[in-house]
Amino acid sequence: MDRSAYASLRAQEGTHWWFVARRAILETLISRRIAPRRDAHILEAGCGTGGNLAMLSRHGRVDALEYDGEARGIAAARGIGRVEPGRLPDTIGFDGRCYDLIVLLDVLEHVEQDREALAALRDRLAPGGRILLTVPAAPWLWSEHDVLHHHKRRYTAASLHAVARDAGLQVHEKGHFNALLFPVAILVRAVQRLTGRGAATEAAPPTSLNTLLRHVFATERHLLGRVSLPFGLSLYAILTA
Repeated sequence: MDRSAYASLRAQEGTHWWFVARRAILETLISRRIAPRRDAHILEAGCGTGGNLAMLSRHGRVDALEYDGEARGIAAARGIGRVEPGRLPDTIGFDGRCYDLIVLLDVLEHVEQDREALAALRDRLAPGGRILLTVPAAPWLWSEHDVLHHHKRRYTAASLHAVARDAGLQVHEKGHFNALLFPVAILVRAVQRLTGRGAATEAAPPTSLNTLLRHVFATERHLLGRVSLPFGLSLYAILTA
């Protein structure tokens, strides 16, 4: 990502509605849909500045890899688990350890070789282990946000299923999320395209609006795995070898 994007990530991930609500959704998926054992070994591939490490550490012992040195330093300074240099698909490290749970959270869209990346992670799954991944959905929503964050692609449910299958993985569960705010996102993107203005910054909105958006988005944690959402700004998948 651009340096400005990392600076924004570090400043926002503790309070911004999207990060806070997404962590609540991810924790629900891990607790209810995966339920790793208490002493599970967990790997976060592409941990960024480490905003998910505290949440993941509640479910097991965490290792994390991150390619960018600046982001990795911020993550390591949190003092949660081992944070080491790494890059998908060819440098996972950690002495070949296998994991009960591997999480890849809005990372795969940054990787040119997405099939190879998933295949490499498949080889690091312990027996019965699972991969939880999230990616941006709806390629037709491509915007300045994707350019700023150096995305290679957005996925459809079918294309995500296909890349997982080609990597030798089984799709145990998949679905959309961030659906309740989907109409708002469409409107915002339409206005940006009509006016020629992209999203220059990603600062949190005013406190009251930030709280409202957080509550609306986080509500979806009660729906995932129980209700099939037909659309959304993001996709998740739970994969097995």
